[in-house]
Amino acid sequence: IGNTVLHILVLQPNKTFACHMYSLILSYDRNKEGPGSLELIPNNEGLTPFKLAGVEGNTVMFQYLMQKRKHNLWSFGPLTTVLYDLTEIDSWAEDQSFLELIVSTKKREARQILDLTPVKELVSLKWNMYGRPYFCFLALFYILYMVCFTMCCVYRPLKPRTGNKTSSRDNTIYVQKMLQESYMTYEDELRLVGELITVIGAVVILILEIPDILRVGAAKYFGQTILGGPFHIIVITYACMILVTMVMRLTSTTGEVVPMSFALVLGWCNVMYFARGFQMLGPFTIMIQKMIFGDLMRFCWLMAVVILGFASAFYIIFQTENPENLGQFYNYPMSLFTTFELFLTIIDGPANYDVDLPFMYSVVYFAFAIIATLLMLNLLIAMMGDTHWRVAHERDELWRAQVVATTVMLERKLPRCLWPRSGICGREYGLGDRWYLRVEDRVDPIKHKMLRYTEALKAQDKDHYDKGLEKLEINRDILYKKELPALSLSRSTSKTSSHRGWEILRRNT
Repeated sequence: IGNTVLHILVLQPNKTFACHMYSLILSYDRNKEGPGSLELIPNNEGLTPFKLAGVEGNTVMFQYLMQKRKHNLWSFGPLTTVLYDLTEIDSWAEDQSFLELIVSTKKREARQILDLTPVKELVSLKWNMYGRPYFCFLALFYILYMVCFTMCCVYRPLKPRTGNKTSSRDNTIYVQKMLQESYMTYEDELRLVGELITVIGAVVILILEIPDILRVGAAKYFGQTILGGPFHIIVITYACMILVTMVMRLTSTTGEVVPMSFALVLGWCNVMYFARGFQMLGPFTIMIQKMIFGDLMRFCWLMAVVILGFASAFYIIFQTENPENLGQFYNYPMSLFTTFELFLTIIDGPANYDVDLPFMYSVVYFAFAIIATLLMLNLLIAMMGDTHWRVAHERDELWRAQVVATTVMLERKLPRCLWPRSGICGREYGLGDRWYLRVEDRVDPIKHKMLRYTEALKAQDKDHYDKGLEKLEINRDILYKKELPALSLSRSTSKTSSHRGWEILRRNT
């Protein structure tokens, strides 16, 4: 019951009241330390009160709980050294990481906790010491891997075509070799080494991605921008295309160019994932993701309807014409592709002034130019401008959350020997087996002086107040009318001593 009440208090809107009640309930807890403590009992979702405060974005409760966990080592003037308990914060050896819960939640308030002490210092320590070097090495390794795969595709086994042309539009001069003919020379053996590296890399990608999908869930894993959702879809599809290409090569099936070309596009597009490790490029990848999966996906439905309708009209108009004079619409698939190019103004309207064009072509093309070029493209630009304005206010915040997600991912994937635990063991300071983070807090000298003046003036006012109470107790038998001038005199004397100091403080502030 006590643990349930603690979880309810974390969700209360009155945060001051919740903090006081939280302390009151814990004061009756017998097992204040150890696994039996109320604060360490999770709810049905596996969240303790501390983790629930982070997921809900309750910064007041989070700071209150952190103040209870800190230990002051020493203080000298404006410099203070504090040990913060990393229990439930550090993602090392945690099945349900506190940092991963924060970056995966949809509440923006939760990401503000990443800027609070000691979470900010812990993430900075992990990223600068281990995360950034490993991530840069992984990016370099992936680029070299993609270069190897690209070279294998460029020098794929081809042979001259021996059959006759089937039509005047047939332009094929090379065809794919059979499996027995593909690995005969020394150059083929070098290409085989590169192909084996490519296939092994695809298998490793699937081995690393599938467990995370089962652990987190497909909806959250692919749907969260911070966790790299779109890039996970890209890299898994890329690995599947590599395996399909391998099967087609082993079975000597023609048409391997289809999965191979898809794999090349997806593999090189996935290089943008590694831009999140750099402050200059990371926010722009967030902007691209928001535009593609927000504005562009909705716009593509409208674009598909317009292209389908006008491409059908263009094909019907040129169906009776000679394709040698106007070959852009000689069949229906080519009509779709030509209309798509016209929609994006990649090409001009097809025209041949040596022959007569159908009258309906001019009418339909005029309507298409008004709707597609003038209306829909400007609508897309306006939508993207609005998205850029909305995301620009939080793109840096999202990028920092992406850095946290990347750090947690690398810490989970790499062996323990390559990523030791961050912090200081509590046994060095007689604080048990828990791990702590040492943070040095430096206060501004002017602010520190103001705090000293405030404490001194508060103590002075308290002394005058205590003296007044003593006078009232001594002269209890004196009438209230006679006591009133004395009381006002004491208050006036207190003003002469402390009121001047308060005025100095207000002016300085």
